Amino acid sequence: MGEHLNVPEIFGSDVFNEAVMQQRLSPAVYHAWKNSIATGLPLELPVANEIAEAMKVWAIEHGATHFTHWFQPMTGITAEKHDSFIEPIGDGRVIMAFSGKELVQGESDASSFPSGGLRATFEARGYTAWDPTAFAFVKDGSLYIPTCFFSYTGAALDKKTPLLRSIDEVSREAIRILRLFGDQETKRIISCVGAEQEYFLLPKDLYAQREDLRLTGRTLFGAPAPKGQEMGDHYYGTIRTRVSSFMKDLDEQLWRLGILSKTKHNEVAPCQHEMAPVYTDANTACDNNQLVMEIMKKCAAKHNLVCLLHEKPFAGVNGSGKHNNWSLATDTGKNLFSPGKTPRQNAQFLVFLAAFVQGVDEYQDFLRSTVAFAGNDHRLGANEAPPAILSIFLGDELTAVVDSIINGTNYQEPEKSVMRIGVDVLPAIPKDTTDRNRTSPLAFTGNKFEFRMLGSSQSISGPNIALNAIMAEELGKFADALEKAVDFDATLQTLICDALTNHQRIIFNGNGYSSEWTLEAARRGLSNYASTNTALPSYISEKNLDLVTRRRIFSAEEFRARYEIHLEAYVKTVRIEARTMVDMIRKQILPAVFDYTRDLAQSVALKQAAGVPCKSETELLNRLSTTADRLYETCEALNTHVQNIPTVQDLRRADYCHDVLLRDMAYARKDADTLEALVGKSRWPYPTYSDLLFY
Repeated sequence: MGEHLNVPEIFGSDVFNEAVMQQRLSPAVYHAWKNSIATGLPLELPVANEIAEAMKVWAIEHGATHFTHWFQPMTGITAEKHDSFIEPIGDGRVIMAFSGKELVQGESDASSFPSGGLRATFEARGYTAWDPTAFAFVKDGSLYIPTCFFSYTGAALDKKTPLLRSIDEVSREAIRILRLFGDQETKRIISCVGAEQEYFLLPKDLYAQREDLRLTGRTLFGAPAPKGQEMGDHYYGTIRTRVSSFMKDLDEQLWRLGILSKTKHNEVAPCQHEMAPVYTDANTACDNNQLVMEIMKKCAAKHNLVCLLHEKPFAGVNGSGKHNNWSLATDTGKNLFSPGKTPRQNAQFLVFLAAFVQGVDEYQDFLRSTVAFAGNDHRLGANEAPPAILSIFLGDELTAVVDSIINGTNYQEPEKSVMRIGVDVLPAIPKDTTDRNRTSPLAFTGNKFEFRMLGSSQSISGPNIALNAIMAEELGKFADALEKAVDFDATLQTLICDALTNHQRIIFNGNGYSSEWTLEAARRGLSNYASTNTALPSYISEKNLDLVTRRRIFSAEEFRARYEIHLEAYVKTVRIEARTMVDMIRKQILPAVFDYTRDLAQSVALKQAAGVPCKSETELLNRLSTTADRLYETCEALNTHVQNIPTVQDLRRADYCHDVLLRDMAYARKDADTLEALVGKSRWPYPTYSDLLFY
């Protein structure tokens, strides 16, 4: 029997959390830190110095020799620069030192991070500022300090800063609504998020033999295996011993960092798995998900596995997403998307529901564009992911409530009778009264909304910034009207009814995969952006730009910069994939086919000379040669087109990549996969889908 793991004892043991701070800081400094979080005011240097000293001593006790300001640049992954605690004191000796100044602010070279024009070439400096609302932790011998990242001119260069701004905005506007309903106790609204993470695991040795996997994260070639996922025998199936060992190791590492890893299971596709956490505040959830992705990769390597986070590593089987469970809660623990048991509670819930429905309809293009990138294009709209059309699933019972409000009827009785919101009793709506509808991009799941369009590799920051910003905007509109109302209940009734009536087109409980829904969505006037190059322009539409700047979440320059970065990332991703494809065709696939056809041709010649029938070899040789010639021509065309990508830094580059390069790549893959199915297995230059998915 292995050593017993005491989970409550190890949970958060590597985190300098509030309990540790309360234990190690003086009462005055601890309360100063709490006040800084509540008010947003900066810490005074003496306070920062005491926190830094306590943090350093604690970190050294946990094996740390270095510290790093850990930040989230616009690459979508994290960044870190490590400095040791050592300070020379003469005579060749050192002490371990760490100051409040080093804790609160750091300096990093920002020159190589994407900035979208926010930083001039000669402005190399970037600065990191401690986020006191996120706890420091020890990992791999270093003290990690979560920070914001900004330029020499003060522009946000990261994904954390605008997220924090959006959290403040939605809190401010939601508090206004609660005050109108008599809640004087709540001081802050917490944007809550739980990000489920899907991933694939492959043997390291097989992965190393695939240039496409190593360079792009997905297989650019691969004929279907004789068996795929059609039997459904992997989903929730018994977890392999090797994978189970990885999951056990992963859980322990995550728990030590205070990450609420809750659920683990096999997903639908072979070699696909999922980890789901308990949801927490959005800032922590975003930090934690970045750690989850990083630790998954490192942990897999320890077990001679490779973790793939690409949205579509394999054609023909399910890809990987990241379900983003989002809600709003008070600092007293009340979930604002939980229907209440009294008329006033019902009315408050309906205000938040109506604001969400109205916001998603008005800003559906904004939400869609936050999940638009090359990897996700392969997944959205396929049979394991929601379509590219935004819609909200409410379930039968909640939809009946909405319909009754729109139509002015009692939602249980067929006869007409006006239901006045906030006055009449609306029975409590139980959780899970209907199916979850896996085809819906945004589904109400009892007390939260599950945004299912996120790709498995992306940061969850952008989508949650959008959700927070949209909700803040609509709640602000509602608060403006209700604060001026002469008859509060009548105004409330009108607001909710108008919002649900005018925006009911976004509510859809049916099959999002059906062709009928595509036609119906078009009839309703819903947007349908099937690819990144068509979705991204809407990101910087006048309406969206006005929203984020008026809400002080982005400056106009910061917002446009992110558009430029997303656009360029798309172009670079497709270009790398195209180059990799050309390289594999020229150096691996065609040489293997040529070797095989040479041997076949020799066999045909020998048999013909001996007068022996060789129909099968002749027909196979002709098919191989014809397909190889076509593949060669497609490859050369692709290579030429890669060289001719427009140099202008605008949407034309992305359109060209989508319309020309991806088209060529699809043609090349079709021929290459045909050749793979014809060439003898021992001659094929890299592991096939059968090898990879059923190792």
